[in-house]
Amino acid sequence: MDARFSDEENAFRAEVRAFLQQAWTPELAARVDDDDSYPQAIGEWQRRLFERGWVAPGWPRQHGGCEWTPTQRYLYELERSAIGAPEVPPFGIKMVGPVIIQFGNAAQQARFLPRILRAQDWWCQGYSEPGAGSDLASLKTRAERAGDHYIVNGQKIWTTYAQHADWMFCLVRTDHAARRQDGISFLLIDMKTPGIRVQPIVSIDGVHSLNEVFFDNVRVPVDNLVGEQDRGWTYAKSLLAHERTAIAGVGDSKRRLRRLRQLAQRETCGGKPLAEDPILQARLADIEIELMALETMELRALFEASKGKGPGPESSLLKIKGSEVQQAIQAVMMELAGLYGAVLPGGLDAQAIGHDFGDEARRAYMYGRAATIYGGSNEVQKNITAKAVLGL
Repeated sequence: MDARFSDEENAFRAEVRAFLQQAWTPELAARVDDDDSYPQAIGEWQRRLFERGWVAPGWPRQHGGCEWTPTQRYLYELERSAIGAPEVPPFGIKMVGPVIIQFGNAAQQARFLPRILRAQDWWCQGYSEPGAGSDLASLKTRAERAGDHYIVNGQKIWTTYAQHADWMFCLVRTDHAARRQDGISFLLIDMKTPGIRVQPIVSIDGVHSLNEVFFDNVRVPVDNLVGEQDRGWTYAKSLLAHERTAIAGVGDSKRRLRRLRQLAQRETCGGKPLAEDPILQARLADIEIELMALETMELRALFEASKGKGPGPESSLLKIKGSEVQQAIQAVMMELAGLYGAVLPGGLDAQAIGHDFGDEARRAYMYGRAATIYGGSNEVQKNITAKAVLGL
């Protein structure tokens, strides 16, 4: 029992643990870890959660959600990460779903939300552009009204899993004369529409999850506009606050840190376990201190959320520190893997410290370099914090 939580909350945590131990099977885990079978396997995992009624913790019950308290959501994330189960793809459940619930009309809610819950549609995020990353308000993809359609032209980049997506939620410019933030709209775009081209980007870890997406006179029904035209920046900010809070990744970082300690006990250097090396001990202790502080900050944010407050500048702080902790852990993973961390996929296994750990460490380290960039670069998040908290 954890004294920080009530008896009821601890009972809920035990219920979550029991369900995950039954539902997250080794067979499904192997399929999720395989790049080729990932889309189908992660969809199956989401459907298992849906059948249990646990796929949308933050959604209201009227739309099929759990309506969990912030503390219940936090406890679920701790147990999920502890067992090594993945999050469901966030683009539907955590990003566009809440926007449709808050700002969409009844027809959009009836059309899209049930399919998001059941993993019948795969979503991607059309935000960043080659000249508009952290400075998202400078985006140039345009949508011009033509009768009952918008005609979309432009380009998006770093679009995760666009190659699998059925739909994209996309920021487009609908007013070129207005202040940059005032001329943006939020469109839902069917990825099968003629004129859309997806071009793969293979990232430094050797994985194809990112893409460029090109729009050439793509016709999007006006019915797919969420909220009001030219008000999309408001909806985008709401979505990004939730995304940045989720990037903190406290549970997953705690699991990786525990594993690092276990591996350091098994790997030797100079005839002694690496866990006895004072320099490594100090580094792991420093990371754990930062992680404990991050967890406390997240618990404070959950307390504020329980009083009905949405994510504020603390979402930027959680994103900054969470991504820095992740990168610190990944750096130690690479050093623990040693020379095995340089082995490309299909090469030698790092048998000394666990099957395939060298490949895992290399991929985590390489892809993790982007953690301080995606979701809004940490430099920009510091500016947001300085303005919102310090009044600078």
